Amino acid sequence: MDIKPQSPDQTQKIKSIELAISSIEKQFGKGSIMRLGEGKTLMDDISAISSGSLGLDMALGVGGYPRGRVIEVFGPESSGKTTLALHAIAEAQKQGGIAAFIDAEHALDVAYARKLGVKTDDLLISQPDTGEQALEIAEQLVRSGAIDIAVIDSVAALTPRAEIEGEMGDSHMGLQARLMSQALRKLTAILNQSKTTLMFINQLRMKIGVMFGNPETTPGGHALKFYATTRLDIRRVNSIKQGEDVLGARTRVKIVKNKVAPPFKKVEFDIMYGTGICKWGELIDLGSEQNVVEKSGTWFAFEDQKLGQGREKAIEFLKENPKIAKEIQRKIYLTLGFTKKEPVKDTPEAEKSTADKQKIQPDLKKKK
Repeated sequence: MDIKPQSPDQTQKIKSIELAISSIEKQFGKGSIMRLGEGKTLMDDISAISSGSLGLDMALGVGGYPRGRVIEVFGPESSGKTTLALHAIAEAQKQGGIAAFIDAEHALDVAYARKLGVKTDDLLISQPDTGEQALEIAEQLVRSGAIDIAVIDSVAALTPRAEIEGEMGDSHMGLQARLMSQALRKLTAILNQSKTTLMFINQLRMKIGVMFGNPETTPGGHALKFYATTRLDIRRVNSIKQGEDVLGARTRVKIVKNKVAPPFKKVEFDIMYGTGICKWGELIDLGSEQNVVEKSGTWFAFEDQKLGQGREKAIEFLKENPKIAKEIQRKIYLTLGFTKKEPVKDTPEAEKSTADKQKIQPDLKKKK
């Protein structure tokens, strides 16, 4: 240790600490204890996987879902939970990452995933029979060190083996909660080491007999609430219509827990049926809020370029002009002082990591 003793008493303390550290390292290995300044991985900036939504990336504070952490997404039925997870998978794959989807609900729509930009041929998928099997598969994938993001859909569908082998009507009090608690105790340490983001999708249930306060709760016990770094509450606000046809839903996400940035931020965006999050709509909305996009009456303009009359026309213009859309996004980042962390490239460590993942991916495909 580099601490300079200021008294004879402190000299003795430093010697005792050095002996203790030496003994710990001998028993548990080098690096099992260190000064915080020596722990490079602890001091590194938190890297993230984009959520697929510009507004949500900013609200999360680190540019997306933090790597090596547990994320929980919960909300009512058809609110966009799986859509949000699939967008995260697509973004991870764009960065050259490997993703896994553990489909405990046995309800993944492959065609829809493809439309959201997921490379379905490269996606690892498992449809386990029991909750134990699902969580063991997740653990083995995380331990491989090759997975960037793994999604479990959903916690409510992780049925314990005893419940499946039992009869209808049998009571299995607390089995699922114990299963989740045990799994998360094992997973959190290896997630941090492998830098894998583990996303749990969860449903809502109602507490019985609650007269005051929010009666909503999530299944699977309290462990996930404690172990999750980020918890997202996603809700459908209203429908997006064209005449009588419903084209999508205006969606609100509230960050109810965030360990890596200030929590309780809210963000709204459009989820269009069949295509997912409308990124161009977000550029118009965020650009208008930050005065990057000028709004005069019903007209939208960026610098000297007219985008269109009305929000829908402006969105169509941005779809046809991706360069202008990219420039608006860049200006929004600059206005908010937001730095998007890009994956590290062209370093020996990055090349080794990429080579390892490319070597592992074919083997995993064979196991599918």
